[in-house]
Amino acid sequence: MKVGVYIFATDYAIRVDELARAAEERGFESLFLPEHTHIPKSRKSPWPGGPNLPKEYWHTLDPFVALASAAAVTTRLRLATGICLVIERDPITLAKEVASLDLLSRGRFIFGIGGGWNREEMENHGTDFKTRWRLLRERVLAMKEIWTKDEPEFHGEFVDFDPIWAYPKPVQKPHPPILLGNNTENARQRVVDFCDGWMPIAARAGDLAAGIADLRARAEKAAREPASISVSLFGAKPEEAALRAYQGMGVERALLALPSADRDAILPLLDRYAKLAEAVR
Repeated sequence: MKVGVYIFATDYAIRVDELARAAEERGFESLFLPEHTHIPKSRKSPWPGGPNLPKEYWHTLDPFVALASAAAVTTRLRLATGICLVIERDPITLAKEVASLDLLSRGRFIFGIGGGWNREEMENHGTDFKTRWRLLRERVLAMKEIWTKDEPEFHGEFVDFDPIWAYPKPVQKPHPPILLGNNTENARQRVVDFCDGWMPIAARAGDLAAGIADLRARAEKAAREPASISVSLFGAKPEEAALRAYQGMGVERALLALPSADRDAILPLLDRYAKLAEAVR
């Protein structure tokens, strides 16, 4: 099993370049970074994780800038967004950011994406909460055109552009793996329709084994090879028995949470997690 870590990279936590170097030295497969451009003060949208939104949500660094710093000091560690709010980003600009990071990291980028939960945050970006999933789909399809064609064009409900020249192209072909983070049946269908992997949150995944079986069945129905669709578990329990159970269900990558804290708190935790990773590798 692949074992990675994720952290809300903030202005008060361990530096991302130091964390990336430490994670690679300890044998972790990947480093995932979430994103929020901002959190509106009104706080109307309830946080799915509980009553009180942690402050790291409005202190996050830009994940692409942060991951570029990680790429500069590592050679093997996979670098990932977990997740990128595609619904809050221009698809032409985002396609360039993804391709640039994949180029600079020599093909180590993983593109974790999601539709978000904070209605007022996305509204500040001009996104309608009710249509965000249709918007996300179109932006992903448009980016695939940009990544794979010399003169891409796209004409849809939300994204519309005539032929363009847009480089660089990603190192990974046809593009970096796209993992969709969400826990619903609709999410699993979206994975089959236009993504490469499913990335549910462990605490909200419900019957994970049933979810994975449903994903495989949907893949077969769509004439996709089920084994070609990966399953990564966000917020996996940091226990050997749990990791082995996930592995038995078909989870390929377990992502362990790191607090948004300084190096004195993070490095000993990495050491403990590294022993778990070695036990299930």
